[in-house]
Amino acid sequence: MRFTHFILIVVFGQLFLPEVHGQETSYVNLVNPLMGTDSSYELSSGNTYPAIAMPWGMNFWTPQTEKMGDGWAYKYDDHKIRGIKQTHQPSPWINDYAAFSLMAVTGELKFKEDDRASWFSHKAEIAKPHYYSVYLADYDVKAEVAPTERAAIFKFTFPKTDSAFILLDAFFKGSMVKILPEERKIIGYVRNNSGGVPENFHNYFVAEFDKDFELTHTWEDEWKLNKNSTGAEKEHVGAIVGFKTTKGEEVTVKLASSFISPEQAQLNLNREIGDNNFIEITKRAEAAWNRELGKIHIEDKNIDHIRTFYSSLYRVLLFPRKFYELNEANEIVHYSPYNGKVLSGYMFTDNGFWDTFRAVFPFFNLMYPEMNKQIMEGLANTYKESGWLPEWASPGHRGSMIGSNSASIVADAYLKGNMHEKDIEVLFEAVLKNANIEEGRPESSVGREGIDYYNKLGYVPYDVGIHENAARTLEYAYADWAIAKFAEKLGKDKIAKRFYKQAHNYTHLFDPSSNLMRGKNEDGTFQKPFNPLKWGDAFTEGNSLHYTWSVFQDVDGLIDLMGGRDQFTQMLDTVFELPPHFDASYYGFPIHEIREMQIVNMGNYAHGNQPVQHMIYLYNYAGVPWKAQKHVREVLTKLYSATPDGYSGDEDNGQTSAWYVFSSLGFYPVTPGTNQYVIGSPLFDQAILKLKNGNKYEILAENNSEENFYLSSVLQNGEKWKKTYLNYEDIMKGGILKFEMTDEPNKNWGSEKDAVPYSLSLEKK
Repeated sequence: MRFTHFILIVVFGQLFLPEVHGQETSYVNLVNPLMGTDSSYELSSGNTYPAIAMPWGMNFWTPQTEKMGDGWAYKYDDHKIRGIKQTHQPSPWINDYAAFSLMAVTGELKFKEDDRASWFSHKAEIAKPHYYSVYLADYDVKAEVAPTERAAIFKFTFPKTDSAFILLDAFFKGSMVKILPEERKIIGYVRNNSGGVPENFHNYFVAEFDKDFELTHTWEDEWKLNKNSTGAEKEHVGAIVGFKTTKGEEVTVKLASSFISPEQAQLNLNREIGDNNFIEITKRAEAAWNRELGKIHIEDKNIDHIRTFYSSLYRVLLFPRKFYELNEANEIVHYSPYNGKVLSGYMFTDNGFWDTFRAVFPFFNLMYPEMNKQIMEGLANTYKESGWLPEWASPGHRGSMIGSNSASIVADAYLKGNMHEKDIEVLFEAVLKNANIEEGRPESSVGREGIDYYNKLGYVPYDVGIHENAARTLEYAYADWAIAKFAEKLGKDKIAKRFYKQAHNYTHLFDPSSNLMRGKNEDGTFQKPFNPLKWGDAFTEGNSLHYTWSVFQDVDGLIDLMGGRDQFTQMLDTVFELPPHFDASYYGFPIHEIREMQIVNMGNYAHGNQPVQHMIYLYNYAGVPWKAQKHVREVLTKLYSATPDGYSGDEDNGQTSAWYVFSSLGFYPVTPGTNQYVIGSPLFDQAILKLKNGNKYEILAENNSEENFYLSSVLQNGEKWKKTYLNYEDIMKGGILKFEMTDEPNKNWGSEKDAVPYSLSLEKK
């Protein structure tokens, strides 16, 4: 850590963050982009890579330690770097697209990816959201990069040598490079992708150097070197430029790309970098991150917790990425990854709604409403261009995961006023199509797999060849509730009535003999045999113990099915009390999500995957919020840290981070589409939310400590607060929320029937 940028001042045991650059608090220096990078196919500690980027930026940059095409591009335990690549990867399981890299070498020319790889050390590496630096030991070169939204600036510091080279690897699956020595440029395109692109998909790039080229080579397929050439176009090509350098000489490369055209790439470069130098671009990126991260100000005695908070918040603000550009007239335009046309308006991509509907989008609605309006416009454009909403997009529709979770995302945005008028009817039409039409879906993940069965029977049957059928049923029922809320506010009462009724479809899968959800056959009988510890099969990356709680819209109804509060609480307790036993027979081996549950010593609670992340907060619905407080604090302090192994499973587009951000503040959106956030246990002494409307909402935790994680009482604006949830409207008005913390549970607070959060069944009583 560079103390010129960040100094800790501790006064009377309280941590304060000082002013930096005369004005701003340096939140960005609290972020560790390496959090979660100590991961592999077998075991995820986040499955992240250091994304050097702007918030929601179109392009990210990351050091590449693994081979071209490897979804685990950067592994913390690797020793060599092959280059710094432009990446758009949302997940190693989805993999990358439109990637290419820069690398510097000296001495003997080495350009093949294994040969050119240089030893490096984390001791000579600096990773910040706005800046990355690494020492390439084999070549005595320092490589640095700073981002803009659609461009970046590189700086390579060379030793004295007659043989200094910069390589541009345009990667496989179709690429072109052209060296323009008189202009000190390399231009070209890349076409690599992992699916979800039209036939005319290209990522065009332009790289401008500040030093004349003394040598130009290219290579083509099978690493065939073409000496003294200036162009290549094959399956896999690259470009090499060479110089003589003096000791400490800096070579700067300004680079931009575009999904629209080569001319647009040049326009992006001119607009976003222009005549600015490396320091200026770095400062601009730093200021952008400080502005966004600074919308929540944390004060606490524990600097490690603060670092974890801002490292998690950084992850929340990366996806979905901007997939639009500004044309010469400064109009917002985008290349459509759905129909291949260049069209007007916003477009966003790289998101799996199965993950992010839970907390990421609710967080945007609370803290970044204007950004969410743009994202909603992008969803409307996706529907107009492809005929469907993008349940998993990267960059176009991808066949991954299940559900119809776009419904709650658009409904929650609309209900909170974060949708442009022109997009409302389009998006309502889109969610209705998901709920009604089986035919014509471009991928299995789009729309609703098995919707004809669901609409006929009230559930997706177990024995009709549709995998993960019980999970689909539960998620469709919640989506139906979200549609009902959407329709009701639009005044479409007949439609609302239908979907409120369908929101009770979860009851079809409840098995009273086990008090769990269970797959059901087409003839109405339950699947046999039934093992509640069996992962997959009727469920998605989890078992019945995990998915039984996916009744976001009607927890009180689930309580009634289980026989009341005591039985419901006992079932919740069972998840934590059971050993981490599992049945992996559906997969044939223990998938990484199973291992991540097994090794953290929290029973069958699998926080490393999304289906169960809201479960802890359901204790509030049963009148025992003190149990939620205990478990929330344990997860916050045990399963998260701003370290390379800082997550307990896949981070997934900000969702696992958003759980931490919300929960550490003291509340969580169990049911997106309501105006409520369920209270847990705040981690920090003080948090200040700087809201878009200009108001501030201050959260205080009096007597907070490692031992004092229970709530003794809650005051909102000086008045006793007896509900176990907060209201969106109260937060938006600003004010002070004060938690009195203690080391003993207050079993009276929140135990009354009228203290519980929203449930559909309670609404009708």
